[in-house]
Amino acid sequence: MSDTAKTRQGPGTYFLTGYPGFIGKRLVEHIAREDPQGHIYALVQPKAFKEAQALAAKVKGARVELLTGDAVDMHLGLSGEEYQRLCERVTDIFHLAAVSQLGVPKETAWRVNVDGTRNLLELARDCDKLSRFNYFSTCYVSGDRVGVIAEDELERGQSFRNAYEETKFQAERLVQRAAATLPVTIFRPSSVVGDSRTGEIDRFEGPYYLGILLVTSPLVVPLPLPGNGVAPLNVVPVDFVVQAVWRLSRDARAKGRTFHLVDPNPMSARRVYELIAEKAHKRLPRFNLSARAADVMLRLPVLEKLARPQRAAISYVNHLAIYNCHNTLELLDGTGVRCPPLSSYLDQLVAYVREQYKQRKEGAEVEDPLDHGPLPASDDGAPASRPRR
Repeated sequence: MSDTAKTRQGPGTYFLTGYPGFIGKRLVEHIAREDPQGHIYALVQPKAFKEAQALAAKVKGARVELLTGDAVDMHLGLSGEEYQRLCERVTDIFHLAAVSQLGVPKETAWRVNVDGTRNLLELARDCDKLSRFNYFSTCYVSGDRVGVIAEDELERGQSFRNAYEETKFQAERLVQRAAATLPVTIFRPSSVVGDSRTGEIDRFEGPYYLGILLVTSPLVVPLPLPGNGVAPLNVVPVDFVVQAVWRLSRDARAKGRTFHLVDPNPMSARRVYELIAEKAHKRLPRFNLSARAADVMLRLPVLEKLARPQRAAISYVNHLAIYNCHNTLELLDGTGVRCPPLSSYLDQLVAYVREQYKQRKEGAEVEDPLDHGPLPASDDGAPASRPRR
């Protein structure tokens, strides 16, 4: 089948939540470039409006129109006129907004991740011209399952390690049920890291951070690797996620399907740590810690402040889950969009983080990757360690 036959053409009207978050702001820029005649509506929480305004003003291509509201509110907190305008015009919805804190109270996670998704599905049903409802889930809806996990699997009797996983699972159930009457596509990214070309990243958390810690830590002795390190450390660069989502959202074959946005050939956690240590001219400790022992060590006073975001992520580093991505590989074949191996962009990631840290130490006003104060909103499906919306 030719690209022309399977891919929608012409300008669209897009509605996106989770702006101006980590993935959301990049997705808006990408849509604007790819569809310069299109129109993008972005739902923005009041507290993020100034930041969103500044970013939207720099977007080249399609017009970006900001709407103040919140996915958890009735009619998304929009005026009747705004809501009606969306219902009449929107062709594509991208629902990214979520709370991804691993330790968030279940009620909070449920309200945003489940009730918020229900509200977006209601909007989708009211949109007269809807071509696609694109939902950002996460690989971690698989919970504590191990082994090979397929894209068409959701409910397999798994348990969940935290409210984040459980509420994203419940939200995906809603979306899958809605697929009977709506043109739905579900995306499940693994842990999303920085840009593979520039290394740029604006979140320093999760499984990826445990490796980066080796080169950015001011400690003389690097932290030992938790567990034996044989489990795959599956991370994907944000630019791949954005490109894949755009392509698949335009592909008629993607309707009703789920896509794992993952590295099809991930390296083991130990190999990732070894590469980072080599680049930093450090040596990994010869011993490993069990996940439980690593968690205890990270609670020691000297490490507690530094490593707070990492404790909740240790279970992900040691989890032997392999995410099959047959659907993704099949539909992206021939498009030029593919997930690069981590080894090909690890230098850029490490260099970016180290430069940020260096500038901070020299007094420049840039974000310190080891500063665990308040962080900006998040919109992706990867685990985080504090509330991000």
